[in-house]
Amino acid sequence: MHLRRTLQRQLPEGRKRAVGPIEIFRFADGLDITLMILGILASLINGACLPLMSLVLGEISDHLTSGCLVQTNATNHTNCTQSKEKQNEDTLLLTLYYVGIGVTALIFGYMQISFWVITAARQTKRIRKQFFHSVLAQDISWFDGCDIGELNTRMTDDINKISEGIGDKIALLFQNISTFSIGLTVGFVKGWKLTLVTLSTSPLIMASAAMCSRVSMTGNDINRKWKYEFSVILSLSKQMFLLMVRVPKHKGILSTANTSDFAHQSPFCIEIMCFEQGLLLILTFKTPLLVSQLMELLMLAQIKGWCLETHTGCSSGCWESRCVFFSVIHSSYCIGAAAPHFETFSVARGAAFNIFQVIDTKPRIDNFSTTGYKPECIEGTVEFKNVSFNYPARPSVKILKGLNLKIQSGETVAFVGPSGSGKSTAVQLLQRLYDPDDGFITVDGKDVRALNVRHYREHIGVVCQEPVLFATTVRDNIKYGRDGVTDEEAEKAAKEANAYDFIMKFPKKFDTLVGEKGAQMSGGQKQRIAIARALVRNPKILILDEATSALDTESESVVQAALEKASKGRTTIVVAHRLSTIRNADLIVTIKDGTVAEKGTHAELMAKQGLYHSLAMAQDIKKADEQTAPVTHSTERHTNPASLCAVNSIHLDSTEKPADSIPHNETSLPEVSLLKVFKLNKSEWPFVVLGTLASVLNGTVHPVFSIIFAKIITMFEDDNKPTLKHDAEMYSLMFVILGIICFISYFMQGLFYGKAGEILTMRLRHLAFRAMLYQDIAWFDDKENSIGSLTTTLATDIAQIQGIATEAVENIRTIVSLTREKVFEQMYEETLQTQHRNTLKKAQIIGSCYAFSHAFVYFAYAAGFQFGAYLVQAGRMTPEGMFVVFTAIAYGAMAIGETLVMAPEYSKAKSGAAHLLALLEKKPTIDSCSQKGKKPDTCEGNLEFREVSFFYPCRPDVFTLRGLSLRIEKGKTVAFVGSSGCGKSTSVQLLQRFYDPVEGQVLFDGIDAKELNVQWLRSQIAIVSQEPVLFNRSIAENIAYGDNSRVVPLEEIKEVANAANIHAFIEGLPEKYNTPVGLKGAQLSGGQKQRLAIARALLRKPKILLLDEATSALDNESEKVVQQALDRARRGRTCLVVAHRLSTIQNADLIVVLHNGKIKEQGTHQELLRNRDIYFKLVNAQSVH
Repeated sequence: MHLRRTLQRQLPEGRKRAVGPIEIFRFADGLDITLMILGILASLINGACLPLMSLVLGEISDHLTSGCLVQTNATNHTNCTQSKEKQNEDTLLLTLYYVGIGVTALIFGYMQISFWVITAARQTKRIRKQFFHSVLAQDISWFDGCDIGELNTRMTDDINKISEGIGDKIALLFQNISTFSIGLTVGFVKGWKLTLVTLSTSPLIMASAAMCSRVSMTGNDINRKWKYEFSVILSLSKQMFLLMVRVPKHKGILSTANTSDFAHQSPFCIEIMCFEQGLLLILTFKTPLLVSQLMELLMLAQIKGWCLETHTGCSSGCWESRCVFFSVIHSSYCIGAAAPHFETFSVARGAAFNIFQVIDTKPRIDNFSTTGYKPECIEGTVEFKNVSFNYPARPSVKILKGLNLKIQSGETVAFVGPSGSGKSTAVQLLQRLYDPDDGFITVDGKDVRALNVRHYREHIGVVCQEPVLFATTVRDNIKYGRDGVTDEEAEKAAKEANAYDFIMKFPKKFDTLVGEKGAQMSGGQKQRIAIARALVRNPKILILDEATSALDTESESVVQAALEKASKGRTTIVVAHRLSTIRNADLIVTIKDGTVAEKGTHAELMAKQGLYHSLAMAQDIKKADEQTAPVTHSTERHTNPASLCAVNSIHLDSTEKPADSIPHNETSLPEVSLLKVFKLNKSEWPFVVLGTLASVLNGTVHPVFSIIFAKIITMFEDDNKPTLKHDAEMYSLMFVILGIICFISYFMQGLFYGKAGEILTMRLRHLAFRAMLYQDIAWFDDKENSIGSLTTTLATDIAQIQGIATEAVENIRTIVSLTREKVFEQMYEETLQTQHRNTLKKAQIIGSCYAFSHAFVYFAYAAGFQFGAYLVQAGRMTPEGMFVVFTAIAYGAMAIGETLVMAPEYSKAKSGAAHLLALLEKKPTIDSCSQKGKKPDTCEGNLEFREVSFFYPCRPDVFTLRGLSLRIEKGKTVAFVGSSGCGKSTSVQLLQRFYDPVEGQVLFDGIDAKELNVQWLRSQIAIVSQEPVLFNRSIAENIAYGDNSRVVPLEEIKEVANAANIHAFIEGLPEKYNTPVGLKGAQLSGGQKQRLAIARALLRKPKILLLDEATSALDNESEKVVQQALDRARRGRTCLVVAHRLSTIQNADLIVVLHNGKIKEQGTHQELLRNRDIYFKLVNAQSVH
């Protein structure tokens, strides 16, 4: 239900506006205009082929039934005045007419399709390029009010609709109009009276074609809405997979997989969709054809009757009248058939309105602007003068309220204060991502709004709290810092950021792929690469927005020294919660409620004992009690000699190998039989059987039609009026019955096959989704199972072009800060060029295939007529037999052609089935949905690591844990500290049984985790991770996801929110708990997102609480309150804390210092301080005093 409400809330309103029919071609150049004109002319000529064929068909009918060719009919043959040579000449001439029409259709059919496909591809390429350019040019406030998913949809669906609307559909539209016009003209010239009579049946034919168009468009609307809904589901799935990687097997996710939201995601029920599908099948493909054929034959009989009543016999004028009839009927059908093409063009105009609206939007801050002052050098003196600001997306919330501050060139200034006070907002204004509402910001005395925005930003380096890396190599990510970076400069920047050493440990070193969003790097590694990227810019102004928040203490001290060195000679602005990192700043500014509360050096502010002093005291770390003797805890007393030998015998490689460097063997999938696929649909066997019977019945329609058609054509040989009238009425009745049978059978085929197919599709998506969710984490670590690949498996292949566009839009802030808009635009254009070349090749193929299929009918008629005439003349076949064979073969060939068109789809379906079945049949090593294993009545919370050694499956050469032994008593709080990669987070993941140890055991209350039921085990655990993952839903829904097995009352949500210190903030929002958090929680600050995640964990009421840097993103004031809440939450629970900020774990019952996968030392805070070893050094590095 949550998902359904989200869909209904996000479903876009139908488009009511469209661009003009000429304006849609605004991106056409001279060559495009030439191609369009030639394509239209070719369409008009090709459209004339069908009326001409109608004339030839009338002559052929007359020729075959006149009696001159039929030697067995002595009377007619005697009356025939033509010589045999003349007959042969006439036959040859008519055959050549057909050949000529076929050649015309071949040449001009190719021209009309290929020319329009080519020009559509050229124009679409420019539209995509200009749209992407315009998106990158927009200011950040535009993105704040824009749905990223909708933008990505426009870049694909809307532009694809434009491409379809201005391509070959235009050619077909003009071809149908030409056929209608010329056919009607021929009819009036040859016989205007008969034309008027024949036109009386045209409204029915037009109505059937128009109904086809209307239902088709209705189906397109349903399909469009369904696609939009499914894109929302894919977005949700992507968030779920992201959460799976961060917090796998979250109870809420697994519960979601079992709800009906995914299996029945569309509010349009399957039955309605199948009913529409049945109607579409009838109306789109068969009804207009059958109606036109039925009307042809009925009118043909009536025409013959009219001829007989007004003449003594059927003269040649009657057969000429039949030519008129064929021409007018075909023309009438063509004008109806043109309706869908016109609708496609109308849809394209509507889609173009949205696209052109974005293209024509002029940003207030144009990222590509060439105007503005470009100073030769920037000194870096910054001043905020009475700056007030509120985000456009939240106009009622004032963030900055008259901020005044001056920063001298070369100074290092730190911004501190609680979350939401305006620290990050101030630096965003300095980057000119936004402009102030009141006041102004100057750099070197010049208003930043007067400076060229690109030139100005190139002098600013930014490292944010959540670093964004692009899916390329380490080297390229660093080089994104500025244009023209050499390899030597990139390596130098990596050394300054303390990233060089770990990069060189990778097998591919700087050419190592960082993965999607840097997924193959740890948090500290990502942060250091981002710092190197900022330093390589050699900026005059350096902005560090929590730049070292993700680093361990050891790395932080080294990087901090590098940053302090790098900050010399440039203005540096630091936003920090960890006050130990800004003690040496030239100026510390405390911001509260959007204004400067106090400022000064560290010593001055500590002496004032104001807000800064209280923040510093909150981070204070107790010093060692010198009166107590030091206590040493080493790993040796927990490890027996035998286990040490076992561990040492294992080959240990210090080289860290990311997943992308591991060679992936291509999986050879077994051949999938159709029977295996049908078994998945066995519960719908009645629908399949009924659909198959209906299909068989449909298959008999055209053979029966061929027989009746031949009999009607040849019955005109008999001039006996009563007999002819009787035959005409009988065959007309047969056609009525045939039409009814066809209508019902086609409807049944579409309904039953459609229903079976839709149910199967929903079932397979649901099963695939569940299968992915229940795979073990090692499966997610595989590069082939990236988040993008998984969501693609649920839909269709996503082109590389869309990948680049999506990455750029989602990371627009980083791209703007790096002024890399042109780089991404160039990459996008290169990808477009590749796609464009492929499209041009396809245009030739599409044009050739259409021309050949269109002309083949005429060539087949020519060959059939020539050979048939020979057989009739030789007395080896009657005209009736010839028409039966001729019509049956023609329709049979059409049926074969339609079947062959489906061959590529069949091949794709089999390939897709092979991949899907391989996924469904893959049994995970740790099966999350398994019901096996022990389920103790209670969980006390005693934990033990017993001789645990472990390496990640994607990095088998790197042991993360090496003989780890540790016992944690119930109700105790144990903290893991140490440098990045020492095994802290790995231990937490083993506790959750995301992996199993290579050696050793993980015990819960003395029971091996492998013996416990996985779901039961994980239900006893709640975790708050370093990077919280929120869904694009309301605040209440995100908190309620902590326990999705029940409907959580709002009061309970408020209770845990209050415990996580987020309730007051939520109540201050206009929509309170119904406030959407945005994509990935974009509408919330880092601290606010973290507190929501904490509230979600508290809702679970776990026996074991895991806090993996749970307070790392919080400001000091919030951290203190949240820490108190966590202290309360820990009571009666076993708590395992992973922390870099040591002030948060100084009261832990046990602190374990890990180094290279082993316990280096352990004890309480005071005991470890007295040891004066690693922990002692870490504490001193973080000391505020």
